[in-house]
Amino acid sequence: MTPVAAILVIPAAAAVVLAFVPGYGPGARINLGASLATLVAALALIPLAGTVAGETLVVDSLNIVFVVLNSFVGFTAAAFSAGYIGHELRTGRLTPVNLRFYHAMYQLMMFGMNLALVSNNIGLMWVAIELATLTTVAMVGIYRTSAALEAAWKYFILGSVGIALALFGTILVYVAAQPVLGEGAASMVWTRLVTGAARFDPAMLNVAFVFLLLGYGTKVGLAPLHAWLPDAHAEGPTPISAVLSGLLLNVALYAVLRFKLLMAANPAAVAPGPLMVALGLLSAVFAGFMLYRRRDIKRLFAYSSIEHMGIIVFAFGMGGPIANFAGLLHMTMHSLTKSAIFYAVGCVAQVKGTQRIEDIGGLTQSHPALGFGLAAAVMAIAGMPPFGVFMSEFLVVTSTFAREPVLALVLVLGLLVALGALLLRLTGLLFGPPAGPVASAEGSLLPLYSHLALVFAAGLHLPGPVVAWFRAVADLLG
Repeated sequence: MTPVAAILVIPAAAAVVLAFVPGYGPGARINLGASLATLVAALALIPLAGTVAGETLVVDSLNIVFVVLNSFVGFTAAAFSAGYIGHELRTGRLTPVNLRFYHAMYQLMMFGMNLALVSNNIGLMWVAIELATLTTVAMVGIYRTSAALEAAWKYFILGSVGIALALFGTILVYVAAQPVLGEGAASMVWTRLVTGAARFDPAMLNVAFVFLLLGYGTKVGLAPLHAWLPDAHAEGPTPISAVLSGLLLNVALYAVLRFKLLMAANPAAVAPGPLMVALGLLSAVFAGFMLYRRRDIKRLFAYSSIEHMGIIVFAFGMGGPIANFAGLLHMTMHSLTKSAIFYAVGCVAQVKGTQRIEDIGGLTQSHPALGFGLAAAVMAIAGMPPFGVFMSEFLVVTSTFAREPVLALVLVLGLLVALGALLLRLTGLLFGPPAGPVASAEGSLLPLYSHLALVFAAGLHLPGPVVAWFRAVADLLG
């Protein structure tokens, strides 16, 4: 089996098996084993960049970044799930039937995201993103409480609006390509579209990109299309919060970048960059101010995800070698850091029995390993040196200052506002007098610290092969 087939077959087969596996232990082990096998297959894709380009699937330097990151965070989230979901079973929040559903949906979600990333057909990519969305909707509502069901329903409705807009944009791209590439699937194959884009009707492409940016931008969580994201994070299982912030938002971003390349290939079409810059900057500043009003710790970090996805979209909208490199680096660092934060938050919610920030205090005293791990992760996501997020944000800001100083000032304002909010909301939680129960944390802290180690190492030194890889992708994005 080839690696590109393996990253699809393994999670799909595991989802079928897990739907019938009784018992928590076997299901957790199969889920973890399948995620590890998918990660190994994803790593095996790296030497194949540019050698796989069929009518259905494609592997290039761009999507390999997303696939490897997707598979790594998917593996560590599965490892964290083993302890976290076991606790939910013992406390009665989940039943054995819920667990079978959770594990099966987890692998189906991984299949959908991987299929979206390696699809060479823009219609198939749309279907795969919708599949991944529906599986996460189902898992957000898995607790069956009124709040969880409301969050899942809100996610479903807003996600459906977004995906409908994306579908209309996809159809418009097909209509623009049909006179040049002919009828049928040929006008939906990405590698053919990008080579023939210069001959497409630019007016049709312009309208299509607006719908695509709004549609997939809903999935990215960009303001003002973000309303589903805080509820989904707050009410769903914490491992799914980690996957939503660390992975699914990136998959939707990947779709936007693909169509951005298509627009750039047509010199008569409108430049996609300013639209992305505007939405990205709005999201970063808006989310920074909204952080001050959060009382739920998972909602707090949900708005942090909106802020950072705004920074990433802003960087890619600015374009150019440095900004694109910074966008890729920031996307990677954000995925690793934010998923680590949710691993820590999941343990905090279980040992304290609450997600309310006011009811949690002195975590570094009551649970030192957990508290200091969360403190380090918060410093990392706030852009403090020497973590990798500082390096990526520094590159975004300096490259913007060199080209558009006014935009850079607005971006820096958003970063400083978010930093102040995180310090204000979390200082007491981490370093104040202990509050709440002092039960021991049952979830493994290894995923948390492994992610922090990678983010810390990236802040000190990026390996040469990684730099060359990201530079190649930055040049591809234009």
